[in-house]
Amino acid sequence: MVTRAALLLALFGAASSFAPARGPAFRLRTHVTSLNMSEEGGGSESEYDFDVAIIGCGVGGHGAALHSRAQGLKTAVFAGGDVGGTCVNRGCVPSKALLAASGRVRDMKNDHHLDSMGIKLEGEVTFDREGIAAHAANLASRVKGNLENSLIALGCDVVEGRGALTGKAHEVLDQKTGKVYTAKDIILAPGSIPFVPPGVTVDEKTVYTSDGALELQYVPEWVAIIGSGYIGLEFSDVYTALGSEVTFIEALPQLMPTFDREIAKQAERLLIRDRPIDYRTGVFASEVTPGIPGEKPVTIKMIDAQTKEHVETIEVDAAMVATGRVPNTKDMGLEDAGIVTNRGFVAVTDKMEVLTSHEEDGTVVPNVYCIGDANGKMMLAHAASAQGISAIENIAGREHKVNHDAVPAACFTHPEIAMVGPTEEQCVERAEREGWTLGKSQGSFRANSKALAEGEGNGIAKVLFNKDTGKVVAVHIIGIHAADLIQECANAVAAGTTVQELSMMVHTHPTLCEVLDEAFKGAVGMAAH
Repeated sequence: MVTRAALLLALFGAASSFAPARGPAFRLRTHVTSLNMSEEGGGSESEYDFDVAIIGCGVGGHGAALHSRAQGLKTAVFAGGDVGGTCVNRGCVPSKALLAASGRVRDMKNDHHLDSMGIKLEGEVTFDREGIAAHAANLASRVKGNLENSLIALGCDVVEGRGALTGKAHEVLDQKTGKVYTAKDIILAPGSIPFVPPGVTVDEKTVYTSDGALELQYVPEWVAIIGSGYIGLEFSDVYTALGSEVTFIEALPQLMPTFDREIAKQAERLLIRDRPIDYRTGVFASEVTPGIPGEKPVTIKMIDAQTKEHVETIEVDAAMVATGRVPNTKDMGLEDAGIVTNRGFVAVTDKMEVLTSHEEDGTVVPNVYCIGDANGKMMLAHAASAQGISAIENIAGREHKVNHDAVPAACFTHPEIAMVGPTEEQCVERAEREGWTLGKSQGSFRANSKALAEGEGNGIAKVLFNKDTGKVVAVHIIGIHAADLIQECANAVAAGTTVQELSMMVHTHPTLCEVLDEAFKGAVGMAAH
């Protein structure tokens, strides 16, 4: 039997055990054969153009491609002219640049905060809107270039056109050229697009989705944000830091409806009440009409979410539509392949295998997988990447399932919000349903030396755990650098670590992570230093 190590050595040489080498070694690989790696490390000749074809090249498709090449599989990515996808080009990457720049402006305008640290700032704090927008665009371009270079370096074939299924097994159509390629396994990774509710007219100038908002064409004096989830909250942070007034329009009875309630209350106090933000809850924006910057306002008509009666009409300078995202699965040939979607979402098994439908009688479509936003399991870039790696593991014959309860999430406001696992409300329901006792412990940033040194004492870290087993079920944090702190907790959930074990682990002093140490120790009745 030929081992995987021997195959990698033969294909790529001794210089690299994990990644294909550049140059002749890889080109020789494309002309000799296509290897289908299994757990035993065997390879076999293939009649296909590729071992793996990936439709879509966002974070999920890119992650799948890199892992596929690491397994020695001949891989093609149908990028559709969008290497990096939403996250890199129109989402999490450029938005973090806007948040970083606007956050600096907010900090420098906070006289009380500066005075408390003995800092005096003479003169008015100003900013260059075009410069901030360029910072976001440049970052997106740089990261996109890094992704493109990594694909080339690892020997992936990048097809410029968007891929689609043809209805025949193992076939992928390049919609740009009309050429049909074959692959033993196909991964669907088309991502998602902003959802625009009925009655809302988007011109991406005065009424825009997150795509248009990232361009920061101007800073409106008054902007309405329709939806109060992650995207809406982050942009409210940007706008208020740059001087805008914000009005949230939320269809559900409370702001931040998907967040843990205790965290949402803290967020309302820290991110909304202390800022030029007001809100309407329990109402739909039934009709939104674009305006003309500086000349004509945007008109928003609102109706009661329950009665559908007209409630109010407001005129604002701009409106941002942040009502979620929908799968980008249209015109992908899914129907031709016998795949029935539910509002565009593709049903999959825990191994990312595509099912013919979401119904109980849905069956697995052989050799077709779907990852990322399109399957609806968890619409996060890093979840998509994890699913892509998992799909390749299953293609390679090593059964793997992603534990979505251990996938963290973050909202990059100032301060940040981060979480892993269910909300406390969901944990209560789960404990009752499954017959275990829920435990809860908190750490406070007000008692954290590093947070106080930074002048950032607001926030809490809440640990939810199974009292019977001690295992951590969920953690929710609001506070400075919460997005970085949550990873320790995600690892604990993934590994099944108990609060007893965590309470005895040593955390560096003085650091922000001691807020978690306080919570872990509190869970077992210990006092934190």
